[in-house]
Order: sequence, then C-alpha cells, then structure tokens
Amino acid sequence: MPQIPEKIHELTVGQLAARSGAAVSALHFYESKGLISSRRTSGNQRRYTRDTLRRVAFVRAAQRVGIPLATIREALAELPEERTPTHEDWARLSEAWRSELDERIKQLNRLRDHLTDCIGCGCLSLDSCVLSNPDDAFGERLTGSRLMAEPGGRQKGGPGRAGRRGREAGDRC
Repeated sequence: MPQIPEKIHELTVGQLAARSGAAVSALHFYESKGLISSRRTSGNQRRYTRDTLRRVAFVRAAQRVGIPLATIREALAELPEERTPTHEDWARLSEAWRSELDERIKQLNRLRDHLTDCIGCGCLSLDSCVLSNPDDAFGERLTGSRLMAEPGGRQKGGPGRAGRRGREAGDRC
C-alpha cells in the first residue's frame, strides 16, 4: 500500500483509491451521493483531505453489513465537517443500526424457511407459492398483470389473504 508523507494534507483521487481500496469510480459515486467531498484545483482536479480515508473506510464497512447509502449519508451528516468518524461515533451509529439489521436477519430467515418448504413441496406454483407469488393481495379475485381501478379510486378485488390463497401461515405450498 503506498505511503503518503505526513506533510501532504490532500490526496488525489488516485492516491485515495490506492489507500482506501475503493475504485476511482466508486469514490466519484460516493462524492456524487454526498458521502465524501473534495475541492477542485485550478486545473479542475479533485483533492481530498486526509480524513476522507477514514470516511471511505466507514462507508465501505457500513455497506458490507447492508446499511443503505442514504442511511450512511445521514449518519455522516451528523459528524462535524473535516473530522473522521471515531470509535465512539461508530459504536453510537452501529447501535442505532442494530435493530434495522436484526429485522433484516428475521426477514432472511423467513425467506430461507419458505425456500426450504418450497423445495420440499416442489410445486413452485405461480398461483399459490409464497416465493413465486409473494404478497398476492388481489390474486384471489383477479388475474392478469394489472388491476382496473373502480370509480372512487378503489381497486377492484380488494386485498385477499396475502399470497396464501386460503392457506394458514406455516402451511406448505
């Protein structure tokens, strides 16, 4: 990994990419999304302050655990400008994200369990399979790829039993 002398307080996009392990295109994307910032030289070249290295590491770590970029941007906006996220910042933010991650883990476990049920059943019915046709609220009364609206803004058919076609939760396909 290239070492940058301490006396250099700004990094080029290439230096930042080499040090952070992020592609130049990813750094440009992060900048366009407000996750990092740069200044432009008179030659219109980007220059990043050294603390951007820590911000990029912060963004990449949060992405690895599934945090959306919009949520990461909100978190970074809470930090003072020109300051890298500290261990305490990460602990505070990760605690706030824990419940969101726990909910996603529950959803993935449910998906895995349905997958096991459907593999065991083998039907993969487009009419009633929870995986092939999830949350089919109108399927009990209507067919086709679109719903016709009734006068008054209601959709014909009304919600049915979400994707279960009369089955109880936990029943197989």
